[in-house]
Amino acid sequence: MMLPPLIIFDLDNTLAESKAPLTRSMAHLLEKLLERTRVAVISGGALPQFLSQVVHRLPEDADFSHLYLLPTSGASLYECRNGGWDKIYEERIPESDAAKIQTAMQEGAQGSGVLDPDDVTWGPRIEYRGGEVSYSALGQEAPVAEKKAWDPDHKKRRALRAAIASGLPEGYVAAMGGATTIDVTKRGVNKAYGIHQLSTRLRIPESAMLYVGDELMAGGNDEIVFTTEVETKAVASPTGTARFIGKLLE
Repeated sequence: MMLPPLIIFDLDNTLAESKAPLTRSMAHLLEKLLERTRVAVISGGALPQFLSQVVHRLPEDADFSHLYLLPTSGASLYECRNGGWDKIYEERIPESDAAKIQTAMQEGAQGSGVLDPDDVTWGPRIEYRGGEVSYSALGQEAPVAEKKAWDPDHKKRRALRAAIASGLPEGYVAAMGGATTIDVTKRGVNKAYGIHQLSTRLRIPESAMLYVGDELMAGGNDEIVFTTEVETKAVASPTGTARFIGKLLE
């Protein structure tokens, strides 16, 4: 199989379990992939999460010049230069708007009928990530097993997203993020936006790119990718992603 000039990966439940670091075998596969083509990672987390989950798991001599990081669902782009990660752009949410968004999240969650005040949580539910404000129903540090069991059919997140969206300030949208998460960004700033930015910056047609994600379905957090011209590959887990990368490298 011929390698595309750029492969874009979702992160959680595609390259790694939710907020978990890459496994040693996945890191090895990515290292080999970076030797032969360019790789981008796009997901809802902030830059520190990308560094801990991905970058710090790769060997020091990996070709980081071929790696592109798009935290906060494509609201920002980072490239490796002189051993550090330079910000190329960021569609940052002003702190005054972030405060209004957090209020909408709190009020929306209370009125959604999805959450119980006595629910166990792990860490704060709301996190301001610069280009995104994130609401995690079980808390930002919830165990993977708890996340997977919470909303397997997406019904809770759909209700939570709708309740939060109804109270947002003008110019912002809510979308489903990870297994328990609703992410709020500026309108039009999403994974498709990040893909458009990459295409322009790297001068690679979208039609030549490949996107790999675990929620390439109606209502999934990768659905917006279908509005671009990229080819797509649906996977069900990091295990499926590893098998696919192995085939690409054959």
